[in-house]
Amino acid sequence: MDGASYPVSPVTVVHSDVVVVGSGTAGMAASLALAKAGRRVRLLTKTDDLPGGSSLWAQGGVAVALGAGDSATDHAADTVAAGAGLTDPAMARLLAEAGIVEMSALLAEGLPADRGADGLPLLGREAAHGRHRILHAGGDATGRTLVTFLAARVRATPGITVHTRTMAADLMVRETGRGRRVQGVLAYEDAVGWTLHVAPHVVLATGGTGQLWAVTTNPEEATGDGMALAARAGTHLADLEFVQFHPTALAVAGPPGRRPLLTEALRGAGAKVLDSGGHAFMADEHPDAELAPRDVVARAIGGRVARGEKVFLDLRALWAHGGPGKFPTVAGICAEAGLDPAAAPVPVAPAAHYHMGGVLTDADGRTSLPGLWAAGEVACTHVHGANRLASNSLLEAVVFAARVAAALLADPATTQPVALPAAPVVPGGAAAAGLAAEAQLLMAEKVGLVRDGIGLAEAAARLQSLSLAAERLAPATAYAGIRAGMELRNRLLLSRLVVEAARRREESRGAHTRADHPETRDAWRHHQILTYSDLAHADRGLVTPVTTREHRP
Repeated sequence: MDGASYPVSPVTVVHSDVVVVGSGTAGMAASLALAKAGRRVRLLTKTDDLPGGSSLWAQGGVAVALGAGDSATDHAADTVAAGAGLTDPAMARLLAEAGIVEMSALLAEGLPADRGADGLPLLGREAAHGRHRILHAGGDATGRTLVTFLAARVRATPGITVHTRTMAADLMVRETGRGRRVQGVLAYEDAVGWTLHVAPHVVLATGGTGQLWAVTTNPEEATGDGMALAARAGTHLADLEFVQFHPTALAVAGPPGRRPLLTEALRGAGAKVLDSGGHAFMADEHPDAELAPRDVVARAIGGRVARGEKVFLDLRALWAHGGPGKFPTVAGICAEAGLDPAAAPVPVAPAAHYHMGGVLTDADGRTSLPGLWAAGEVACTHVHGANRLASNSLLEAVVFAARVAAALLADPATTQPVALPAAPVVPGGAAAAGLAAEAQLLMAEKVGLVRDGIGLAEAAARLQSLSLAAERLAPATAYAGIRAGMELRNRLLLSRLVVEAARRREESRGAHTRADHPETRDAWRHHQILTYSDLAHADRGLVTPVTTREHRP
């Protein structure tokens, strides 16, 4: 009954060649490449429809060396420089070189791009880039344009079956003669119920973890699901302490959750960051002023906000010269908030934005668990190091989705008989929201832009208590409650792992700043690898040896 589904009370079983979890750039691009090669793909997404994830909200663009005078070598060098000593130069070079190939192919296939009178793509510049190499589509709607383009192709591809409103719960792992191997995914689908998706390959493309913090640029689905799935299965995760905060999210009041970002391309086009007295202070902080690396700009703004000061982004000069037409998304965001950038600077503050760490992979997206692959923000390829170079994220998703597909197609693995799991009981429902909000505020206060040992210890203890409280919630029965319960489980696990990684790294580097260890230490110029079992040691007050992987240029 390969390829068919049949009910087995209380779990339905379906078979496919590959299960892809996540519906952003990486998930859809990988699905398309696999289906084109004849694989039967099931794409699982907890969102109501395609596309999902943070890609939809990406304004800045795609960094790719397509311009005259630019090169993959220069792009890779800028990537390494931004990574604060932890970017793997070989991976940066791979990203830059393959990025030219992959983006050129997408443009040839019809991906829209903003072009000049000569028909060539218009290329902008952003912080820490030495060249104009940011490809835009729809002005500041690049991410939306890209995922809309991919989603249309996914819907038109017969080999891809999309399961919406489907929450992945756990990876199914089987002991084989050669060790442990993934055999599929257990998920809850709104229209079906509990379903075991049996497949010899699972691709995680679930995006990041921004919703672990009270204020984030990420959509509501960014709760660290893929990293948590991998962690519970015993897979290696790396560099979890490195979380990038976008410097200029719109500072509007509201409950914990998403805040719209104001793209870095604005500063690349000349926007200034001002204090409450109207002083453009970034020139005092860094020689590159507004184009300094993101961690520098975020800390400069965040420090002032933490002291109760207000910070603004001045768009008046841009708006006087066609800014609304060049940045329609930003214009719409400001209009919705009742702000007029032509009349006055707009308030900004940092917000959790991008996770440089994630599920550890090789150059082809293989994880430490055979049969499990990862691409996009959920993965840690060591391309971003301790501080991602602006607009490398969409490029990484496209490049490594293609590499995962190519490597997976060369893997002859097949599924073996698996024991049918019992339908899980998921504590959750409406009460999960309160625990989630408490965890978000805790992460914002203790594990934000600037951390210290005392605050991290307090966060670790409180998160452990919240995890125990979550287990005591009443069982959820409908999709919304089950999703909320599983998201809470995931966000608490990832929050605890982030705290443990941040606690161990006793230095300041890139996006990780310790007030009690302000120096950057050469002894810490390595990657941290954690597993689920490290939390058990931490709970008992034990410190396990840090697994490291060095990259020394």
